[in-house]
Amino acid sequence: QTIIDKSDLPKWFKGIRSLRNEDFRDYLTLLLLTGVRRSEGFQLQWSDIDLRNKTFIIQDTKNHNPLSLPMGNFLYKMFKERKKTSKSEWVFPGTGRTKHMVDPKGALKEIKETTGIKFSFHDLRRLFITTTDSLDISTYAMKALVNHSLNGDVTGGYIVSDPQRLKEPMQRIETHLLKLCQHKD
Repeated sequence: QTIIDKSDLPKWFKGIRSLRNEDFRDYLTLLLLTGVRRSEGFQLQWSDIDLRNKTFIIQDTKNHNPLSLPMGNFLYKMFKERKKTSKSEWVFPGTGRTKHMVDPKGALKEIKETTGIKFSFHDLRRLFITTTDSLDISTYAMKALVNHSLNGDVTGGYIVSDPQRLKEPMQRIETHLLKLCQHKD
């Protein structure tokens, strides 16, 4: 298993924020700040984004349970800016038959070439989960944020997930990741 080293995050983040393609830039930022799987990010539609309540829904997930997540402040601003100029039903539009982004391997290659940092999409998910754990956010909140099942956990079976309850942990994670990336608002 690999992960982007914390010491490489500032260089990596600067690399993605300077991508010529804003769709790729924002897509990779979404993966970093939310830990969603790459296919879940591709398939986001504007109808899944609730800017008023600062939440979004991943409809088609690995475990087939829709996932409703809160947005941190940075992500909210990013979605709000994207929405202003969007001409597509997809948050990350594409040109193929699906009409949404399918595989930004070119962006991955460009970042690897400009920063010298090798990474995979799943490294961003591992980084999100590792960061969540390092902040001592409860295992139940962590599992809810990344849509991991609570099967086999009797206590977990009684917990009803609420995106508003996850807002504070999500904001803490986003703030910490942006600090590690040395991002200044």
